[in-house]
Amino acid sequence: MTRALAVVCTLTQSPARSSSQLLADQVMTELQALGVEGDTLRVADFDVRPGVAVDLGDDWPQLREKVLAADILLLATPIWLGHPSSLCQRVLERLNADISETDEQGRQLPSGKVAALAVVGNEDGAHKVSADVFQGLNDLGFSLAPGAVTYWVGEAQHGTDYQDLDNTPESVAKNTRTLAANAAHLARTLRVSPYPPN
Repeated sequence: MTRALAVVCTLTQSPARSSSQLLADQVMTELQALGVEGDTLRVADFDVRPGVAVDLGDDWPQLREKVLAADILLLATPIWLGHPSSLCQRVLERLNADISETDEQGRQLPSGKVAALAVVGNEDGAHKVSADVFQGLNDLGFSLAPGAVTYWVGEAQHGTDYQDLDNTPESVAKNTRTLAANAAHLARTLRVSPYPPN
């Protein structure tokens, strides 16, 4: 069974409403329709300290186990000041602690795992955030399928949140379906035909 983990990097703790959570939930619904099982967690609900280490006496080790157990990692982040949230960056930094760790065939630990991204914001910046996060995920050993991001951004200097829209825009829904279909396909392909030893 293919498994996905959505890591929501909103700055607000549960049960507060979150546009990042909503878009992540929509991706997970599409993945579930494709036979992918999954879990979702909010980083803000855990003690995840800054640093580049596997264990800093916080909750990261249990989150790390969930990431390494998943076939698909979905990061969901708001845009803040043109960048992914500080919690998204923190997740990447904590994953960076494993950048030199390899499996028995010399491959990075996330080799064969697929990553994807969901981005929300009230002004432009989704492409820049995607570029920043994708580079980090690639450095860490994750694979990206075509269309590995779904996003919504409102008009510049406008206060509307994604979660406050009456309906999901069709362009967002289409991107979400494409992300889910391609990520699930790539994850299943890599399971059957893994990358060669390094």
